[in-house]
Amino acid sequence: MIDPFGRRITYLRVSVTDRCDLRCVYCMAEDMTFLPKAEILSLEELERLCGAFIRLGVRKIRLTGGEPLVRRNIMSLINTLGREVADGALDELTLTTNGTQLSKHAAGLAAAGVRRINVSLDTLDAAKFKAITRWGDMAKVLDGLAAAKDAGLAVKINTVALKGVNEDEFDRLVEWCGAQGFDLTFIETMPMGDVDGDRTDQYLPLSLVRHHLAQRWTLTDSDHRTGGPARYVDVAETGRRIGFITPMTHNFCESCNRVRITCTGTLYMCLGQDDAADLRAPLRASEGDETLARAIEAAIARKPQGHDFIIDRRHNKPTIARHMNVTGG
Repeated sequence: MIDPFGRRITYLRVSVTDRCDLRCVYCMAEDMTFLPKAEILSLEELERLCGAFIRLGVRKIRLTGGEPLVRRNIMSLINTLGREVADGALDELTLTTNGTQLSKHAAGLAAAGVRRINVSLDTLDAAKFKAITRWGDMAKVLDGLAAAKDAGLAVKINTVALKGVNEDEFDRLVEWCGAQGFDLTFIETMPMGDVDGDRTDQYLPLSLVRHHLAQRWTLTDSDHRTGGPARYVDVAETGRRIGFITPMTHNFCESCNRVRITCTGTLYMCLGQDDAADLRAPLRASEGDETLARAIEAAIARKPQGHDFIIDRRHNKPTIARHMNVTGG
C-alpha cells in the first residue's frame, strides 16, 4: 500500500477496545460512556481485519485501546497474530498498555511472540499517579513491569510531559528507567478528546524537556528507529535511550507509515485528521475479503500529508474532539 505522497504503509495500530480500567485526565472524561457491544468488532472480525492488512503489505501491528488487556479473551487474538510473526508474514507484534494487567499476561505475551511492549507511566509518585489516573494503583503497574522483565519482554516507558504536573520528575524517570533496563519516551500532550478541564496550560514543548535533561545527562543523537514517530538519543550515563514524540513542535508526518483502526472498524488514515473510512460494513457484508481490501486501498489513496494539531488558547478546545481511547493510543 502506497499513499498519495509515496509513503509505504506498513504499520497498523489496532484498538481492540475503548474500555480502560483507568481514567487518565488527558485521555478521557471521568464519567465515560463506552460504546455498545454491537458496535465493537468481535475478536474474529479483528483477526480478519488484521489478516487483510497483512496481505496488503502491513509488516507491524501494535494493539492498543483503551486498555487492550482488559478485553475478554484478548490472548486468543494475540496468539493468532503471533503465529503470523512466527510464519514470517509479520515482522513484529507489539502492545501499548497501562501495565495494570501485566502481572497476569506478561508470560503469555512472551509465549505468543510479543518481544517488546510500551507501558504508559507518567509519574513515579504514587499519590500523583492516582491523581493523574483518577483511581489507579501504581503498585499494580510496578508489579506488572517486574513480570514483564521476568518474561523477557523489552519495555519502553511512555511518559506524557505535563507542565506543572510531572516536569519535576524527568531526571528521576531517566535514572529509574536506566536502573530497570527500560527505554523512555516523552510525548507532547496532544489537543484531542473532550475531557474535563483545560489542558492548554499543561502543554510542554519537548525541546525544553531535552534542554533540561542535557544539563545532567550526556545525550547523543541516535539513528535508532522502531517504526514509530519517536526520535531517539542515547544516554551515556545509563546506557539506555530516550525518545521524543513531538506532534506539536516538530511533526513527523513526512515519514508517516501508519494508519489506525478503532475497535468499531473505523480506519483513520491520520491521528490528527477526522477523515475516516468505515471498514465494519464491508467486513460484515461478506465472508470474503475482496470488498474489504478495496475499501482499505481506497482509504489509503486519500491519506493526508500531515496533521493540523494546534493548541487553541483562545477557545480552549481540542483540535480533534474524539477521545484517544476511541482512536487508539
